Amino acid sequence: MSTFPLKVISADGIPHAMEKAERYRLLNDPAQAESICLDVLAVDPDNQDALRCLILSLTDQFGASQAAHTAREARTYIVQLTDEYERAYYNGLVHERETRAFLHRKNAVRSAAYDGFRHAMEWYERAEALRPPGNVDAVLRWNSCVRAIERERLSPATDDGRELPLE
Repeated sequence: MSTFPLKVISADGIPHAMEKAERYRLLNDPAQAESICLDVLAVDPDNQDALRCLILSLTDQFGASQAAHTAREARTYIVQLTDEYERAYYNGLVHERETRAFLHRKNAVRSAAYDGFRHAMEWYERAEALRPPGNVDAVLRWNSCVRAIERERLSPATDDGRELPLE
């Protein structure tokens, strides 16, 4: 528990705070963006801009060692998004970014990376079916996953046909 209480921002300061959060993300300082988004959500728990920025800030941190924890945390915020398209899209994004971080680890199981990209692609397919006219984000992300699978020469786990012995 902290010995210092968090201060609460004013509701009229939310637009300025969100500008700052986006700026920190662009400066590759996702922890600062995350903190600001949490301050906004403390005042306005349903603020969709803050939720989206927070999810992205968390996924920006996937390169760190706690990527699995951060992915779980990001998913807890995705369910708070009110738009079904956005829930599908951001679920795909979390899977994709988590998989990209996983690939950079030493001794990554490549078939698991394939599965991660495939999960992301399934979410992007759902998002594509729900997308607003002119929004091609899910298609762009799908294509990025396909290219990553091809570039990394990923493939699903193979079943070698052997059966495990019975005890």
